[in-house]
Amino acid sequence: MAVNSGKQPFFHPEFSGRGILIVDDERVIRDMCAMVLDGYRVFLAADGLGALEVLKKENIDVVLTDVMMPNMNGLDLLETIKREDPNKAVVVMTGYSEKNVILRALKANADDFISKPINMLQLKTTLDNVLEKKALKEELLHLQRMDRLKSDFLGLVSHKLKTPATAISLFIQNLAYGSLDKSDPDFAQTLHLILEESEYLATLIQDLLYYSDVILQDGPPTLTPCNLKDLALGVFQQLKYASQRKGITLSENIQGDFPDMDLDRERLIFALRALLDNAVKFTPAGGTIQLSGKVESDRLVLKIEDNGEGIAKENLPKIFEKFYQVDPAHTGQIRGFGLGLHYAREFIQAHQGTIQIESQPGIGTTVTLSFPR
Repeated sequence: MAVNSGKQPFFHPEFSGRGILIVDDERVIRDMCAMVLDGYRVFLAADGLGALEVLKKENIDVVLTDVMMPNMNGLDLLETIKREDPNKAVVVMTGYSEKNVILRALKANADDFISKPINMLQLKTTLDNVLEKKALKEELLHLQRMDRLKSDFLGLVSHKLKTPATAISLFIQNLAYGSLDKSDPDFAQTLHLILEESEYLATLIQDLLYYSDVILQDGPPTLTPCNLKDLALGVFQQLKYASQRKGITLSENIQGDFPDMDLDRERLIFALRALLDNAVKFTPAGGTIQLSGKVESDRLVLKIEDNGEGIAKENLPKIFEKFYQVDPAHTGQIRGFGLGLHYAREFIQAHQGTIQIESQPGIGTTVTLSFPR
């Protein structure tokens, strides 16, 4: 429930639109707090159990909770929230004399306290401080996550680039020192293999630049009016050359007029390309890949089907893990960085979409994407 009193906004502009959940069994307290929180998205609950239901459905930044309530009190609510999400901010409303309450709340990592009876200026100041601390924590966690990603990514890049670079270097050395005889029947085959390694190296470098643009430049989505059908068909066309070289037949059957929506164009193109690239990579010569889609009453559906090598049942739960790569031939030399599916799912879910993958070894793989209209 959002409340607007019609007064001048009583909040820090930087935190406009943040979700505040007020939990108190006294309606007058809930309503009084809500009236002065213009500019926030305000939600109300009468006890801890009601608050947990709201938290399941809504994006809440700060929970403001009383202590003494029926069904589930504020301290039990605090401990439950912190156990499930340690970074969720919780402010406890209590009296100065309740030392045991304060000690228990501190042990449960309460973010701040507001004394009763509530001073509305204190409420505003406390929420501003808590939101500012929360923003700093989120920024710090983001920086730490990006540092780990960059470190892991650089290690993977070094490993992946080493193999083709070494093969090409050895060939050039042998050619320079006269160790290779051009009249040898194996010379043409060796030259062809080196050409493949050179092309693979160029592809790795291209992917590296693409990943650095889309993944390492992390931040909020850049939304622009786009058509999901047009994006999918554009990526599909780009893969025709690679599929033709492998002798794979591509077909598409996207039905209906897809409506324009506000989407992050680059990230959705990345997701679609990663899924179609995988289909091409694991479909042998003579195989087929079909891109289909349809418009339903409440969603848009895209489907990618191939009759390639497929994925073993025990490997399906792992395919979205960062750096994990399916290795059906057990060679240990899978090409690519193992990041495509991980970020494809992340970018699709950021658009409130879902991705489902069904696969059987020797039969093929079906990827189903669903987006709300």
